[in-house]
Amino acid sequence: MDLINKRAIVCGSTQGIGKSTAIKLAEMGASVVLISRNKEKLDNVLKELPVVNDAQKHEILVADFSNPPSLKKALEDFMFQDQTIHVLVNNTGGPPGGPIKDANTEEFMNAFNQHLICNHILVQATYPGMKTAGYGRIINVISTSVKQPIEGLGVSNTIRGAVANWSKTLASELGPYGITVNNVLPGATATERLTDILHNVSKKINGTYEDAENMMKNVTPAKRFAQPEEIAGAIAFLASSEGSYINGINLPVDGGRTKSL
Repeated sequence: MDLINKRAIVCGSTQGIGKSTAIKLAEMGASVVLISRNKEKLDNVLKELPVVNDAQKHEILVADFSNPPSLKKALEDFMFQDQTIHVLVNNTGGPPGGPIKDANTEEFMNAFNQHLICNHILVQATYPGMKTAGYGRIINVISTSVKQPIEGLGVSNTIRGAVANWSKTLASELGPYGITVNNVLPGATATERLTDILHNVSKKINGTYEDAENMMKNVTPAKRFAQPEEIAGAIAFLASSEGSYINGINLPVDGGRTKSL
């Protein structure tokens, strides 16, 4: 299972699942383009990416997903002089939590832009090259909430659902060109976002951080949180040639927590 002579874009790649995915794809031989809004953090991750063959060339692209037009311009400038992108990993941090009844319309618009609109801009910039190459993998890191809404994440539940249906539609349209489009649905994963969620849960249950941690672990058959590398492994499989006949699916990587099939 390798990605030698393939080029991948990994969004949100300065920490957590994005960073682990970038490292994993680089280990498989891909040339990786890291995307985030913080150049200093991008430069630091760039230094960590392994180089396992002479064809690899890792790069960074600074872009702010809160401003879709600026992302589109940055991509146009970048893609104009570079080769085909074979793998696109759409990965953006989730919107703030809270009950949906209290969310204002601006929260929905901001999340919609940062997730669905920016994902769409990235796909439109990359799929023509994938089509020409006869090889494309578009992988969206979203949430198990598309199968089972998560309490206290009203805006996220809504927007993640929109991304899942957008993805399924793309899978049908791009499948004939050798391009697959799939969603990876992480469960509770040991990242900075989970730390924030656990602090909020502890306040809600009027308990300690450890109480919240144990409560969340106990609703998962695995009785533990995922590590970012475990999510990256699933993404890597879908990105490889081994995943060539998997298209249009939602893949939970959640230790069995989601109750639906």
